[in-house]
Amino acid sequence: MKSKTLVVESDGIRLDKYLSRYFREISRSYIQKSIKSGNVLVNENLKPAKYQVKVGDIIAITSLEIEQMPERIEPREIEFGIIHEDDHIIVINKPPGLIVHPGAGNFDKTLVHGLVYHYQQLSNTNGSLRPGIVHRLDRDTSGVMIVAKTNQAHFFLAKQFESRTVRKEYIGITWGNWIKYTGTFNQSIARHKSDPTKYTVDEKGRNAKTGYRVEEQLENAAEVLFTPYTGRTHQIRVHCAAAKHPIFGDNKYGGGQSKCRGFKPEISKAFTKILNQIDRHALHARRIFFQHPDTKQDMMFEAPIPADMLAVMGALRD
Repeated sequence: MKSKTLVVESDGIRLDKYLSRYFREISRSYIQKSIKSGNVLVNENLKPAKYQVKVGDIIAITSLEIEQMPERIEPREIEFGIIHEDDHIIVINKPPGLIVHPGAGNFDKTLVHGLVYHYQQLSNTNGSLRPGIVHRLDRDTSGVMIVAKTNQAHFFLAKQFESRTVRKEYIGITWGNWIKYTGTFNQSIARHKSDPTKYTVDEKGRNAKTGYRVEEQLENAAEVLFTPYTGRTHQIRVHCAAAKHPIFGDNKYGGGQSKCRGFKPEISKAFTKILNQIDRHALHARRIFFQHPDTKQDMMFEAPIPADMLAVMGALRD
């Protein structure tokens, strides 16, 4: 990873935890190794991983340790919910914080490790490191996913995603008061020029389209139903950020602790307390609609809204 400088936007978080929130693709243990190796400086000084960062601290990173990609998946007992299973597909409820497949910094605690642990038969269309994976969710996005057991099922499902006949619904908690309660974002998205882990609205990027409907408008926050018509990386999060309604808890796109600063002190304190209840962005894949690869019947599966998002909505209502 190239050198990078960060300016801390929230107090009272361990240095290693702060960096792991920012670099979601790198495991915390490897971030700790980088800190211990002297590759991370705070205000030009070496600090231990347990150092509590402060607003305004300048973190200079020269490099982060990266593991070598494994040659095969070793089974691991990883927790995830099973919504439906038959001879062709598995429909799961992915918990927040779980990476779908191996990548830089996390090679042994992903969803595919859990799938290999539980199932002997999975499609291998996407290679040995992504068995069964037809589509994916961001690490911190929870919710419903389809996994293919056979290559035939994988091919049939992949064609549906490619032709955009699969329909998905997400529930998110967003900042701000929406003026229009229904609408569509139709803005192209490209990789951020200065941060390769982020995306941004860019007319030269790839077409991206997201429908939305405000389900419940609260004071300075809302519960919103999203229907993405395309499948770009971070699409909903980028569109919401561009609309000045970032996803609650989304540090990468301006929905984290920094968002609290624009309010009166007592309101800012209340929002900070609520944000501390959820260690991720509040976005959940609630429903998915598709055609079964064997029976060709129309299917719909739903993953209930997780407890952390329900708790945040409850706190926001109080």
